[in-house]
Amino acid sequence: MPTAPTLSFVVLVLSLPFTLISRPSWHAVDALTKPVSSTGEDGSRVLLLTAHPDDECMFFAPTLLGLFAHGSASVEDRNSPEIFSLCLSVGNADGLGNVRRDELGQSLDVLGVPPSRRWVEDRSDLQDNFTAQWDHDTIADVVRPYVLENRITTILTFDKYGISGHPNHVSLPHGAARMLSTFPLHSDIGSPESSATASTLARPRLFTLVSVPLAHKYTGPWAALLLKASFTVSDVRTGPAFVAGVNEYATALRAMMQHRSQLVWFRWLYVAFSRYMWVNEWVEVVPPSSPESAAPV
Repeated sequence: MPTAPTLSFVVLVLSLPFTLISRPSWHAVDALTKPVSSTGEDGSRVLLLTAHPDDECMFFAPTLLGLFAHGSASVEDRNSPEIFSLCLSVGNADGLGNVRRDELGQSLDVLGVPPSRRWVEDRSDLQDNFTAQWDHDTIADVVRPYVLENRITTILTFDKYGISGHPNHVSLPHGAARMLSTFPLHSDIGSPESSATASTLARPRLFTLVSVPLAHKYTGPWAALLLKASFTVSDVRTGPAFVAGVNEYATALRAMMQHRSQLVWFRWLYVAFSRYMWVNEWVEVVPPSSPESAAPV
């Protein structure tokens, strides 16, 4: 019969994984939220750029919820971020665009993005299409006014692999980079060259969500455990990263359930096993100054 110390050790070992994933954690959040410049910008304004309704909760929920939690924890910090959302289509591939637009609003309600800071486009040249990329110049032209009018300091979007390989996802970082290449760097503001650019607003920073190999994509809470463990080794983690806790995962799941039109069987498998419901890792992209060569690296 096991002794009391043995049973205590077994309980401790079994409870450790749950303890590690029960609370959210993040690393290098300031890399996303620090001001672009020291020219009097009052705080940071972070724009999440997505392609379709449900991207916001299927891929980016740990970051959105982490940024809101970070802001609440530092309520006295003048750099507490404001969060914005721009979706470039209504996801009308199956003729459900109006339904999906409403579902997106309900999902963002759950995730905490207020109606005054979220927008969705519905253009003939930016339609949900799994067989074609969107034009990079069109994306740049559509996104630019939102960035200027809201003085966005950071843009978050997919990387060049698009997590799932969807060509609309893949188009976004290219379009964002093309748009940002027309902005002056902070060090160039006030120079004669900057007068020829679209704006004297300092160039926002661009971060892209890291796509992982298929073998790592469906590791769910195990990915959260491994990443939290890496936070203890300073030499391992370099870029910003967010790990959801149990409550954050439940919130992301509740947001996904607002997309009732999309809840087919394989999406239930996705929310059960995808690491992106638990983990977001980010890398910064610095576009070149030439619009012709602006593309993520």
